[in-house]
Amino acid sequence: MLWGQANAEPVTLVRALAEQRHHFARTRVFLGVGLSGAMQPGHADAIDFLGYCGSGFNRQLAEAGLLDIWPGHYSDLPARIRSGALRIDVLMLQVPPADASGRHSLGLAHDYLLAALATARVVIAEVNEQAPWTMGLQHLDAARIDASVKASYAPLCSRSPASGPVERAIAAHAASLIEDRATLQCGLGALPEAVLAALHGRRDLGVHSGAVGDGVMALMEAGVISNAYKGRDPGASVAGVLMGSSRLHRYAHRNPALQMRGTEYTHDPDVLASLPRFVAINSAIEVDLSGQVNAEVAAGCYVGAVGGAVDFVRGAQRSRGGVPIIALPATAGAHSRIVAKLSGPVSTPRCDAGVFVTEYGIADLRGLPLAARRRRMLDIAHPEHRARLERETSGR
Repeated sequence: MLWGQANAEPVTLVRALAEQRHHFARTRVFLGVGLSGAMQPGHADAIDFLGYCGSGFNRQLAEAGLLDIWPGHYSDLPARIRSGALRIDVLMLQVPPADASGRHSLGLAHDYLLAALATARVVIAEVNEQAPWTMGLQHLDAARIDASVKASYAPLCSRSPASGPVERAIAAHAASLIEDRATLQCGLGALPEAVLAALHGRRDLGVHSGAVGDGVMALMEAGVISNAYKGRDPGASVAGVLMGSSRLHRYAHRNPALQMRGTEYTHDPDVLASLPRFVAINSAIEVDLSGQVNAEVAAGCYVGAVGGAVDFVRGAQRSRGGVPIIALPATAGAHSRIVAKLSGPVSTPRCDAGVFVTEYGIADLRGLPLAARRRRMLDIAHPEHRARLERETSGR
């Protein structure tokens, strides 16, 4: 079983599943970002949990040892679903009311739901009269729906933590790498949103991203994002899922300047490479001095994902004038986030290393051998940790 993630979660249906779980045979569910908290560790008495990420309330399941992880590239998800390797028997969707032709918009997420919609045996729709009608190439015909329930509630919202001085310093460095007419992809969290907030002086930016939040909306409203120079989808920002506030939902409602697409398009390597000046902006839990990135595990707990970072990094590497950016604070509490050895898995390998940014500066590792990388990464580590990091890696 699978349902829309983040703001697109059909909360009425998911809560009903939790309440009625003992009326079914044991069920396996595939989780994206979980914001409602409807799935709890106690539900493991009847439900097995599989997910691509440990974000949101999924962390509770991960900490309880109940979340099995699918550790693949986000771009691979649709193919796994379509082939049956990740079999989806039941798909649950949140959609707005149908139009005069009996069609529903797919609402706040297209992403990998399009692949599930093509293969699921049963489709259950929550028809939420407050869900926005978003623009896209695919709709849901009423004939494809096997069962539906009516609902009326404001869809879930996702908000990034407020930016502080460190985030703003990092954002200023990252923004210096972004030219007018660049096309942006932004990951999730406070840092990518802070980078967007630092771009109000730019002109004619474009957006092609897996997720879009309030920061993109603000730049579109300010006229900074025009999508005039992307070379494809002229005049429209492209996203797979909307993750932001209720104001973003209202902005997206029947707005042709914000177009929803499936993962097979938003993460397609040839599409990304075709976008001139494509800038990928993502974060990390920690990075080592060679440019390896851990974006999955912190303090032994699965909190992140492989996600689409590698897809976008590689797309930016291939793009004419592209820049793959990994932005992160130099420390987490007393601990350095630039490390001699990763404490978790390698989510992005060093062969794909691009440009790393902390509050202490920019380290462009593209095309560099390991010794030069080490020196540049030391320069953007916290000064209090540089000598120790140098000692720990001397002779390597």
